[in-house]
Amino acid sequence: MKEKEFFSSRWALIIATIGIAVGTGNIWRFSRIVAQNGGGSFLIPWVIFLFIWSVPLIIAEFALGKSTRFGPVGALAKTAGNKFGWMGAFVVFVSTAIMFYYSVVTGWCLKYFFSAVSGDLFNTTDQLVYWNEFSSGYQPLLFHFISMLFVGIIIYKGVTKGIEKVTKLLVPSLIIILLILFFRAITLDNAIEGIKYFFTPELDKILDYKVWLNALTQNAWDTGAGWGLILTYAVYMKKKEDISLNAALIGFGNNTVSLIAGITIFSTVFALSSVDAMNQITQSGPANTGLTFIYLPQLFANISSSYIINIFFASIFFIALFFAAVTSLMSMVELATRTFIDFGFERKKSIIIIAFCGFILGIPSALNIDFFTNQDWVWGVGLILSGAFISFSIIRYGVDKFRTEIINGFGSDVKIGKWYNYVIGILIPVQVVILISWWLVSSLSWDPEWWNPFHTENLGTAVIQWALVLTIFILLNKLMISKLRKD
Repeated sequence: MKEKEFFSSRWALIIATIGIAVGTGNIWRFSRIVAQNGGGSFLIPWVIFLFIWSVPLIIAEFALGKSTRFGPVGALAKTAGNKFGWMGAFVVFVSTAIMFYYSVVTGWCLKYFFSAVSGDLFNTTDQLVYWNEFSSGYQPLLFHFISMLFVGIIIYKGVTKGIEKVTKLLVPSLIIILLILFFRAITLDNAIEGIKYFFTPELDKILDYKVWLNALTQNAWDTGAGWGLILTYAVYMKKKEDISLNAALIGFGNNTVSLIAGITIFSTVFALSSVDAMNQITQSGPANTGLTFIYLPQLFANISSSYIINIFFASIFFIALFFAAVTSLMSMVELATRTFIDFGFERKKSIIIIAFCGFILGIPSALNIDFFTNQDWVWGVGLILSGAFISFSIIRYGVDKFRTEIINGFGSDVKIGKWYNYVIGILIPVQVVILISWWLVSSLSWDPEWWNPFHTENLGTAVIQWALVLTIFILLNKLMISKLRKD
């Protein structure tokens, strides 16, 4: 079966893949992680990991998708060998499991946009109570349904009429909105204190290994490296498209958006906070409710003396958050849809199945915040394994052969040197081992019953769920490979 759909231009491809990378994590998660890890001290390892984790894996995903014209199952099977197709299936499952609850987060953003526009968001004296009443009711289910339906319709229309057209509208709109918020934030009184905190490093923090580990995790979240999402969009690259240049543009473009969002958040918090800013901004929880859905609405209520202006800035912030969530959710839905297409299903039939399952399997996360937290914990950390499997497939294929024949092959404008061999073949596997080891050891300390799979966030619940999914895919490996479409 010959691939018929392609992005119409490099610009369209880059915009779509930036849409993958730029999600809600750039706006709310990045600022929280920075605050928890010493402000400017965090930025140094964060930039380093852009070069030794994110960009190399983005290059790998572009090359895998472009060369194989398959989603992760077929791509890893063709690269590492048929007996390793289960690794690709795990990559698909992790991102799809995240999709189930990410649609819920998308719905939250939409709800708060409507609340901001109507002014209802400011008609409460306690944002925590407002959030708790919303999140514990049935409204999240409604907005989860709307989000999944909206994205499902986009994917149903295909690559050029759906994904490309929508990302061309949403991504530039998102960036324009962020720039408006950025310029307003830096002109606030005392905003300079937030900027100083954001860019001033402290030596003791730089030497803290936890800061480096969090920088790696955040960079993976920031860029979408290792998710299999960029690999899926790369299936629709034209043969003449360059791999390495596109990967660099996405990596640097994504991190630039994170910096803009970080300056905006810290300037606003330091300028308007009458309480302990750091205690507020470092609050964690599902989708970082402490900052995004509780604390920032309080700040927007005081951003000026004009009620209308406050509504305006709150509204554009939450619509930007919604746009960011939608473009990332689209890529997750397309990944699952692409996998069904690889197994011989038609696109329209595939998206109907995926959208329906996405809504049904997202219901527990919409109605139960503990279930949401558990899934975010299990599959968020599972992304590290996804990156490891992608790296493994290239090592099995031969890193130098992969670099010279595929990355530097037809359409390559910028040639990648031998440094790539060492990063993919040695540095990334070492990073995976260190990160997983640290996570395993630290998990034992914070939960005495670390082995209990029914706890929300511990070692046992993650390992059991990973083991169950991996066992199923290993057992089904031969069947999956036999069902892959034949070109």
